Amino acid sequence: MADSYVVTGGGRGIGRAVVERLLADGAHVVAIELDETALDWTRRHPAAARVHAVTGDAGDEAVAARAADLAEKAGRLAGWVNNAAVFRDASLHSASPREVMDLIAVNVGAPLTGCATAVRRFLAAGTGGAIVNVTSHQARQAVPGCTPYVTAKAAIEGLTRALAVEYGPRGIRVNAVAPGSVRTERYDEFLARQGPEGAAHIEAEMARLHPLGRVARAEEVAATIVHLLSDEASFINGATIPVDGGRSVLAHDPEAYEPPS
Repeated sequence: MADSYVVTGGGRGIGRAVVERLLADGAHVVAIELDETALDWTRRHPAAARVHAVTGDAGDEAVAARAADLAEKAGRLAGWVNNAAVFRDASLHSASPREVMDLIAVNVGAPLTGCATAVRRFLAAGTGGAIVNVTSHQARQAVPGCTPYVTAKAAIEGLTRALAVEYGPRGIRVNAVAPGSVRTERYDEFLARQGPEGAAHIEAEMARLHPLGRVARAEEVAATIVHLLSDEASFINGATIPVDGGRSVLAHDPEAYEPPS
């Protein structure tokens, strides 16, 4: 019986690229997505028999449990990818501490729930397993105006290290991947709203920002995530791997801006 995996935010972008890569490797995959329409493609996929869609909030324990049940029914639950995130900015001078805290909680809650569900299932099965959390270069290289997102991603990297230490002795590896900018549907939609001239300017800035001269393809981030899930990464634990084309090394961020006063 093939191994199975759960991928949150699996309908689009990096999440879908991870699902596609795992399916190509012959695995069963459960994709969790808040937006049901983002999972329409799973019904038409050539490997539709091995991809299972779950609609709901990845931070909801019942949703995570349903996904885990489907994965275990399909095969040995071998890995869990916490990719789902909410992109909303806020600054302390214009938003209340409660608003900022709520935004932080949304982005920490989903991976925390995913990690808890995966750890419990791995321990119950006695098989071990791998968890990969998707963070961001912003966890270490903050962008003004993005306090909730920066704080949440930094917390997830701390969670990754804590779980790696606590559960490594029981055969559970926990790692994180920190992308820079990635060409996803969301990125392309953003460019389209800028018009040709604005899009060209943004693309030029992104080329300056990433030493490799471009943003990542979702498939490139997915390749690292799938590697960390695999036995080939059997001695990698508690690590955060930058997949940002050198963006965090350059440490110059023209995307940064001063939030409005």
